[in-house]
Amino acid sequence: LPGYVVLGPRRPVVGPHLWSNSFLPGAYQGMAVNTQDMQVDRLVTDLKHPTLSRTDQRKQLDLLAGLNRLHADQRQGDAALEAQIQAMEVAFSMQMEASAAFDISQETQATRDLYGNTLFGRQCLLARRLSERGVRFVTSYYLTPGGNQPWDTHTNNDDGHRKLCADSDRATAALLTDLKQRGLLEDTLVIWTGEFGRTPYAQPNDKGKQGRDHHHSAFTTVLAGGGVKGGLMYGASDELGMFAVENRVHVHDLHATVLHLLGIDHEQLTYRYSGRDFRLTDVHGQVVQGILA
Repeated sequence: LPGYVVLGPRRPVVGPHLWSNSFLPGAYQGMAVNTQDMQVDRLVTDLKHPTLSRTDQRKQLDLLAGLNRLHADQRQGDAALEAQIQAMEVAFSMQMEASAAFDISQETQATRDLYGNTLFGRQCLLARRLSERGVRFVTSYYLTPGGNQPWDTHTNNDDGHRKLCADSDRATAALLTDLKQRGLLEDTLVIWTGEFGRTPYAQPNDKGKQGRDHHHSAFTTVLAGGGVKGGLMYGASDELGMFAVENRVHVHDLHATVLHLLGIDHEQLTYRYSGRDFRLTDVHGQVVQGILA
């Protein structure tokens, strides 16, 4: 199985750029899985070849790999080409394990009921199955069927968020409960977040259902398991919720902390790209010691 799997019905806004390997090797590129249809053979397109056996496919890939190497040797440092070659190898190797990993019907009815019969609930259950089979990173996007962005509540914010929170809370709580019962939570970091929050004031519109605009100056991220303290609220906003004023955490600090929890020193990990060594946090970020267990 690949090291990074992305779950969601179709694709969110921006799409593959959100799970791109960027300047890292192609092995770190996320593999998107369309969860709109949870049938195993439809989750991953072309998981099974319609006519060739796996042995014949292996022979074809070996021949193609040799041709790719000749091509790549003439284009040293072409990250996009290297990513494509690695993606083909990962796609073939997935055929051996993916069918079982993606089949949530193998779970007990009690487990499926715990997560709830919703798209996000099934994704969270699938995320647990992938994690316990060695997939190191799983992203589960909360989207509606068709890839719509339900959290982008420029209109009808209050009613919309009540429904969204009720649905996502159940699945998220089920994931944490399930991981803990299986002894996996202490080694699994669960992050529930978006790229920004919403304004503390209403945004009028001509439809009569007030919404709220994008707001990056104060918002909340939830971390659980994987070496963080439970039951802790870290930081605070002003009385209006407009700005973070206490124990402010920048996104670079969040990245540094996540890397630390994964056993990686963000100041030491570098990758050479375009003639210089890059850090994943660039020249920023401090580990937030106050949330570490």
